[in-house]
Amino acid sequence: MKKTLMTLLFLVAWLSLDAGAQSPPASPAPPSAMASTNAGPKDPSIEQRLADLEAYVNNAGRAADTATNNVKSNISGPGPGANAWQMTSAALVLFMTLPGLALFYGGLVRRKNVLSVAAQCFFLAGLVTILWWACGYSMVFHKGTKFLGNLDFAFLKGVDSSPNSDYSFWVSQNVYAMYQLMFAIITPALIVGAIAERMKFAAICVFMTLWMFVVYFPQAHMIWGIDGMMNGVFNADAKIHAIDFAGGTVVHMTSGWSALVLCLILGKRVGFGKDNMAPHSMVLCMVGTGMLWVGWYGFNAGSAVAADVIAANAFTTTTLATAVASFVWPMAEWLVRGKPSVLGFCSGAVAGLVVITPACGFVTPNGAVIIGIAAGIIPWFFCYKVKGWFGYDDALDTFGVHAVGGTLGALLTGVLARNEANSNLATNLSKYVTGSPTQPLVLEQIKAIGVTLVLAVVGTAVIGFVVKALVGLRPTAENEGTGLDLSDHGEEGYAP
Repeated sequence: MKKTLMTLLFLVAWLSLDAGAQSPPASPAPPSAMASTNAGPKDPSIEQRLADLEAYVNNAGRAADTATNNVKSNISGPGPGANAWQMTSAALVLFMTLPGLALFYGGLVRRKNVLSVAAQCFFLAGLVTILWWACGYSMVFHKGTKFLGNLDFAFLKGVDSSPNSDYSFWVSQNVYAMYQLMFAIITPALIVGAIAERMKFAAICVFMTLWMFVVYFPQAHMIWGIDGMMNGVFNADAKIHAIDFAGGTVVHMTSGWSALVLCLILGKRVGFGKDNMAPHSMVLCMVGTGMLWVGWYGFNAGSAVAADVIAANAFTTTTLATAVASFVWPMAEWLVRGKPSVLGFCSGAVAGLVVITPACGFVTPNGAVIIGIAAGIIPWFFCYKVKGWFGYDDALDTFGVHAVGGTLGALLTGVLARNEANSNLATNLSKYVTGSPTQPLVLEQIKAIGVTLVLAVVGTAVIGFVVKALVGLRPTAENEGTGLDLSDHGEEGYAP
């Protein structure tokens, strides 16, 4: 009896809701009221409501299109599940910088400089956030030119909890803005690895501010902006039909090649090649590497901007490529030097993460394994041999891992991208993704690599010499010998 009563109550409630959504008024409305009603959006039918729900579940465009059909959507706001995934991903990407990168780099420097690395990472988190709020987000993600957006989103004006359909139908734009902020934070922080232990804090402050405007904002808009000149996936009018799922060119190539140029302008550390400059704590380095790996799932899978099948594929390919590279790099060491080092495991993992980044949402698991093997061999060779041949002081191998890895990843993305991994490739790139290792997409990727190289190298060279003239780049030899922890921050990482 109780069960029957509950069933009847449920049916009555459902019918009441359905009637309220669809039934006409009980009595005729006056003409003025009817005109007002007809002018507004209509209530959706049951079929339209179901279609809208299916669109949400499948991360597709909204079925109830108010602009075309004059029908309102009962899911008018963002999707809670999509927002939850994107907020989680944003937190994971920030976790990569604080504390992941700070510990990874901090363990690799000498003990007298460990706090300087942490301070630089924290400083960039604050600086970039301010720039992003003031104008950075607008310059990257608002429509404008093919090279840079306009300032209509400056100070996050109009960036509220409603989705921006240029980038997602179901994620709030303010959440998307914060997610992309985390990418903007970690990119200049990666440069710190090449110039660690020998660039004074005041110079870093000025250099990084200028670098965001000259290099990062234009590059990010060109690749990811809806009207960017190299956004091959979503801009049918792109001049270069390139693809970059999570930042191979935007993050790793720009930071890595800029790091090389800046370390050459700076010159070598005092005592380089003579003094012992071995990492002071491989334990910190290993812990930081683990944090980077975990956080990178937000970096790569989160770039799907939905918890959908593309995110699932990116999660899978990221895992495979990283694990393979973290195995191959130390095995190469073992063959050549007789021992597999913990630094080799850490470097291999980071290299795998870097190289798979632009490809993760576009390649199959087998493609990811190929990328992992390449990531474990080619960046290793640059760090092991090429660095010694040319004698540049890339303190923590930012160039060898991020510049070489990012460039390699961008190229292999062109070789291995497949429609079965991401159906979006069949829209604007149907002529470029043909399933062949020599498909036309490869040439487009090479073009994008060239543009990125010119922007990063020329931009960094100009900024570097300007900052050198304005405030100087290096501490005194005495302060460098004392360590940047004391000379720049008046603190020590470890008790004497």
